[in-house]
Formats: sequence, C-alpha cells, structure tokens
Amino acid sequence: MAQAKTRHRSAPKRPVQAPKKRQDPSRFPRPLGWLVAVALISAIAVGALLLGRERGQSGSAGPATSAGLPNTPDYHSLLVAPSEPSRLLLGTHAGLYESTDGGRNWAQVALSGQDAMNLAEAGGQTVWTAGHNAFAKSTDGGATWRDVRSDGLPSLDIHGFAVDPSSSDRLYAAVAGQGLYRSDDGGKSFRLASEDVGGAVMALAVMPDGRILAGDMEKGLLESSDRGESWRLVLRAGLMGLAVNPQDAKAVVATGPGILLSSDGGKTFDQVLALEQGAGPVAWSPSDPNLAYVVGFDRVLYRSDDGGVSWNPVR
Repeated sequence: MAQAKTRHRSAPKRPVQAPKKRQDPSRFPRPLGWLVAVALISAIAVGALLLGRERGQSGSAGPATSAGLPNTPDYHSLLVAPSEPSRLLLGTHAGLYESTDGGRNWAQVALSGQDAMNLAEAGGQTVWTAGHNAFAKSTDGGATWRDVRSDGLPSLDIHGFAVDPSSSDRLYAAVAGQGLYRSDDGGKSFRLASEDVGGAVMALAVMPDGRILAGDMEKGLLESSDRGESWRLVLRAGLMGLAVNPQDAKAVVATGPGILLSSDGGKTFDQVLALEQGAGPVAWSPSDPNLAYVVGFDRVLYRSDDGGVSWNPVR
C-alpha cells in the first residue's frame, strides 16, 4: 500500500499522552518492542485518571468554544454523527466536546468532569460512553445522558467498550486489570467472557459477523470468533484505537504507532501514516464511507476522504 500524502503543521510544545521518543514504525506485523512505548502512553493516561477526583452525576458544561482541538489533558474517544459527517463528538478526561464544522471548532457540551474513554453508537440516536468511573447512555444522540449501573461488572474502570452492530443489546466492556465482560441484555447485566483478554485492552471493535478485535497493551491485536471466549493473535503491535467502517467492514482503521489501515476486515494492516507522537481516537462517518477522522497525540485532528488511504490535518 502506498505511503499516504501528508501535510504537516508544527505541533504545540506539550503533546498529549505521548512520550518524547518513538521507534520509527514502518510496516506490520512487527516485533512487540513498540508495546513499551504504548505502555508509556497508557501509564501517562492512567496517571491522569488517578489524579482525577471521583466523578458525580452526569451534567452539562458551559457554551465556551475554542479553535482547534480542546486544550484538555487527554483525548480518549471520537464519534461522527450518523447523518451529519461534520458533527463530531470527542471524549476527553474532562467530558464531551462537540464540533459542528468537521473538527475546526469545539464546544464542551456534556458530562463535564467525567472521563469519556469510549464512545459507541448502538443504532438510531442511542450512544454509550464508558470510562474511568463513568458509564452512561444517551437516547437522543448525545444531547442528554443518564448514568447506568449494571450487575456483574467488577468496577467502572472501563478502558475498552464496544457494541455489536448485529445486536445492539450485546455490549463488551474491557475492565482494567480484570478482563472482558459481555452483556446480552443491553447493559442491565454483564458476565465475564475472558480473564486472559480485556484487562489490558485499550481498543475494542466488533465486526458485523460478530468477530471481536481487541488491542491488548501486552499481547497485541487479538481476534475472537466466539464472543470473547477464545482468542488468536493477529498483529504484534500495541494499539490505542480501532474503528470498523460501518458501510464496508473490510475497511478497518487502527491507531497507535501512527495510522494503520486494513482492507481485508482486520486480517492484515499497512501503515498509511507514521506519526512520531502516535495517535489515539478514530472514527468513521456512518453516512460517508470514504470519510474518517483520527486524533493525533500531537494535538492534530487528521481527516481522510478516500477510505483511510491518505490523511491530512484539519485546518
């Protein structure tokens, strides 16, 4: 796969969630050495979480706006509105931010002070968020939220979360240090699916055929074909984000050592953009199969208009 065309702009002096030096990534699969760098990213993120105060009831924030990505300690998750390709929802350590102009300007809109590590659509206007001491559901596209308390989860330290696109009642939650938990009743209750996978997962996605892809910080990219009961290694690399194109399941974008693209449903990946400081949140547009966004740890939002093949900074 050809190297992506990029236009670089100078990054601010203080990157987000990134160590100062990284190995020069090229093509995958590759050795597990990069996991050390990703582990450092995770340590920085976890450190920020431990410093945060215990979160309270979901709430709304003020209308203040800012140009470019919000100035927050961590960028965790990203979502594109189902029918509005320019409306983005960004999950941060300080709550949810919204952009209505394709990521050029942002306003804090909800869950102020809560750690939105994950955002996942469940069809229609239903959106889930899950993170450190945060688990909430919206049925109006993210305008309002209600806290969810489920039976069976050992804690609300959910570092990975995904909804099965073939069944919106089937949810997966990767609980830090514990394992992968599955709900078959829309989040009312969860049960343990795997103790071996989930405790170190930062990226989680479910394919339309039910296969689960999990980016494990210790083991690499893993795949399960039996709803999380057993796993096989796909890629020896630490990943921070995974997103499956909702209109073309063969197209999967993964992030970590830059941006990776799979054209065969997550079986193999090519690196299409190397980013020295790495990348995290990633999302496809449900209404435009060629459009995707990635948040770099250099505080730059990248956009692809050709199905993930090439990427350019949003200006």
